Amino acid sequence: MNKNLNIIIIVFLAIFIGSCSSTNYLTMTVTEPAPVYLSKDIQKIGIIDRSLPSEETKLLDNLDKILSIEGKELDKDGASEIIKGLKDELTGKNRFSKILLLTKIDERSPGMGVFPAKLPWTKVDQICKRNKVDALYVLSFYDTDAKVDYKTVPVEIVNPLGVKIQTVEHHATITTTIKSGWRIYDNRNKSIQDEFVTNRSVVSHGKGINPFKAIKAILDRKEAVMDVSNDMGRKYARRIFNFDIRVSRDYYVRGSDNFKIAKRRAQTGDWDGAADLWEMELSNPKMKVAGRATYNMAIINEINGNLDEALDWASKAYTDYNDKRALRYTNILKNRIEKNKQLYE
Repeated sequence: MNKNLNIIIIVFLAIFIGSCSSTNYLTMTVTEPAPVYLSKDIQKIGIIDRSLPSEETKLLDNLDKILSIEGKELDKDGASEIIKGLKDELTGKNRFSKILLLTKIDERSPGMGVFPAKLPWTKVDQICKRNKVDALYVLSFYDTDAKVDYKTVPVEIVNPLGVKIQTVEHHATITTTIKSGWRIYDNRNKSIQDEFVTNRSVVSHGKGINPFKAIKAILDRKEAVMDVSNDMGRKYARRIFNFDIRVSRDYYVRGSDNFKIAKRRAQTGDWDGAADLWEMELSNPKMKVAGRATYNMAIINEINGNLDEALDWASKAYTDYNDKRALRYTNILKNRIEKNKQLYE
């Protein structure tokens, strides 16, 4: 009974506090600049696979032998798949006029999930001029590392005579860690525009009445590794593209009757109508109300994409009316304005 009463009190308190709040919040879509900048002058790119399968390690037992034999081709095929994902994603975005997979470039690395030495610019320039491209996407390494967790579990089975017997079932779990590293060489500006490492894991399970059956049941992990590798390539390709995120903002809904009406207009999506009422409160004799209206004018200008005007209003709300929320908002707007410059470079 007391527990239910406490819940009811908490709910009512939440409703009461929410109804007394001086602000509401809104969400809007904001475009963020790409993590990696590539000049629009770069229209033709080449893609190079510089990776090698992992070095062969000492074979400890039959289970490891099976995994190692499969692993020889797993790294090679996985590298091809991650490059395919990259190429398909870039092609679909129509960012470049020419995308070449350069298969005859004999540049190798030792593998083992580490970056090799950077290609010398004389070599990069030679490759680019020979293939008439402006930049190179280089898969510097691709490596898979498998970890086996093996155990036996007692089970009861029915033999061909219909008699129940006790035996053991072999369970194996393989965690395959995929590691990849990329570099982007901008030959026009002689700069490495990106150096990026990513790791993903694939977990496969299998079981059987003997160890080999348990392992055989999970050798289809290769398909999962290929799918994840392709996705890794696609996601890496997106690093040169701007992206949208959702952000939240607070705005004032209390202070006068106009604020209350403006709140309802905003809730129906009529932000310009709400702004008309906020604007009427800019000359309110009460400093607190006028300051809130000034702050809200910054909000409507950001909604409409006028970031410089939004910053002016937010700055005024802080300097003239000492609105602490406005100070935080000015820093948010300054950051957005800086990022917006990158969007149009």
